[in-house]
Amino acid sequence: MDRLAAMEMFICVVETGSFTAASRRLNLGQPAVSKTIAQLEERLSVRLLIRSTRGLTPTEAGEEYYQRAKRAIDDINEAEVSARGSGSGLTGRLRICAPVTFARLHILPHLGSFLARNPDLHVDVVLDDRHVDLISEGIDVALQLGELRDSSLIAHRLATCRLLILGTPAYFARAGEPRIPEDLLAHQAVVYTQRGGGGSKWVFNRQGEERIVNGRGRVRVSAAEGIRTLVLSGLGIAMASEWMFAPELADGQVVPVLNDWHLPTMDLWAVFPTGRMANAKARAFVAYLAGVVQDAAMPLVEPIYSQQE
Repeated sequence: MDRLAAMEMFICVVETGSFTAASRRLNLGQPAVSKTIAQLEERLSVRLLIRSTRGLTPTEAGEEYYQRAKRAIDDINEAEVSARGSGSGLTGRLRICAPVTFARLHILPHLGSFLARNPDLHVDVVLDDRHVDLISEGIDVALQLGELRDSSLIAHRLATCRLLILGTPAYFARAGEPRIPEDLLAHQAVVYTQRGGGGSKWVFNRQGEERIVNGRGRVRVSAAEGIRTLVLSGLGIAMASEWMFAPELADGQVVPVLNDWHLPTMDLWAVFPTGRMANAKARAFVAYLAGVVQDAAMPLVEPIYSQQE
């Protein structure tokens, strides 16, 4: 195995924390990964990893090698992109992460066009409503919804949309349509518990007047797909982004209520791993997605593409 491949394998081992996890990401056998790292340590005549029952951690020399190797790989990729020119497409592997429902509705349908522009590029899509550890999962760029609570993140805000209280017409015909926020206390709420999903505390504003309602319901759900299923089945109402129910809002399967009151908005962020420059593949994907957001028939309040200060 050449030095570059061994370097990339070592980076993967450090980021995943084990030979087994690295082998799964690389689609290689675990013995091959372990052997390559052992040969790398022998060639360099230095111990790079500390092996323990808790996994693998880099030694001081290993951490230094990891940081320099990561910069070297990024520099090589940037040099290749520059040499080939913008018209030749990207190569290698891009690993992205996004919330399940948002990706299904608004990202995956457009992925084919991005791949067609870059026929030598391979993409791993990690779907998870949680905010994953970008370094340990080897993520090049993640799409996150809601407020960014980690100020150290490198992030670009792509767009903003409204939050709504919504349900099916059949549900409101049965339970009655709320006229003021306090009427929601008599309704069955389906609460999205994922961070950034809004929770059960609903803050309404109208012409400077604020009212706070704590949604009451028997079901709390940690994934947006569950929220969609329960609302569409007529179980109750939910506070959700327009993105989550975009098709159903368009065809009337769900309807918003209390439209003269305003809830907080929700942001869509492109987030890059902390501590290193976003690679060319990640930047190209985010630029493409920004164009999709602006061009697609998605209910957006404000399309944006600016780096967080």
